[in-house]
Amino acid sequence: MIRVVLADDEQLIRTGWATMLALHDDIEVAGEAADGREAVEAGTGADIVLMDIRMPRLNGLAATQELARRSPATRVIVVTTFENDQLVWGALRAGAAGYVLKRAPVDELVEAVRLVHSRSAVLFPDALRRIAGPHHGRSKPRVPVELTPREHDVLRHIALGRNNAEIAATLYVSVETVKTHVRHVLDKLDARDRTQAAVLAYELGLLFPGAEERLMRAGPCP
Repeated sequence: MIRVVLADDEQLIRTGWATMLALHDDIEVAGEAADGREAVEAGTGADIVLMDIRMPRLNGLAATQELARRSPATRVIVVTTFENDQLVWGALRAGAAGYVLKRAPVDELVEAVRLVHSRSAVLFPDALRRIAGPHHGRSKPRVPVELTPREHDVLRHIALGRNNAEIAATLYVSVETVKTHVRHVLDKLDARDRTQAAVLAYELGLLFPGAEERLMRAGPCP
């Protein structure tokens, strides 16, 4: 059962989400919040928080950051009416595992909850690459991040939204080997999940937005 907390300052929105999610046997609405501070309290210990960005007392970005600190196992999906890339990128940098638009189809919201809960792939990798462009190479690590050629391959596949089985099939290695590489990549980037690894990799200049497909066609590094 996936325990979900709904955080939005509009009761009508929360009621709509609750009604939609209640139709699915593997999802339980575990709580609601009308502002950011309530979202942190209600979301601590939950599996997923659907988080609005614009909320009173504490906005969704600050609430996401606080939840990442207080409840590392909780994953936040930002749900917003705004297609402002800066806001979305800010949410991802704050620790969100992805975002969906409020006007998105119900099935898309439910699939986002399931995918983020499984932690098996990056949510909407095409959108992530699109908004990563202006932020490419902006951050410089205090200590150089040294990934092996194979870890670079795995990181590119992570950013493309592929799961462990898909990466294993492409690189002709076992799933267990991929899991080991993923763990090393997350450790070296000090990333809490695959989404954070992709965000950091773009900012550090380790990935180039729009170039991953070309690199993948060229084949894996030896």
